[in-house]
Amino acid sequence: MFGLGVPELMMILIIGLIVFGPGKLPTIGSALGKSIREFKEAFYAPVESREKEGGKDGKPDAKQD
Repeated sequence: MFGLGVPELMMILIIGLIVFGPGKLPTIGSALGKSIREFKEAFYAPVESREKEGGKDGKPDAKQD
């Protein structure tokens, strides 16, 4: 996961607690999670629509006789 281990994640969490406080951290985490989900949906939407139209490369599958 981006080359981050447990110590690095703990340090980010501690800094987040210091900067934002324990009351704001859940709302920030929720907003961050929603943003990441929306980004993934927008990123994979063209790939999924191409696969529905045809093959993985976006071209219709060749018909075999």
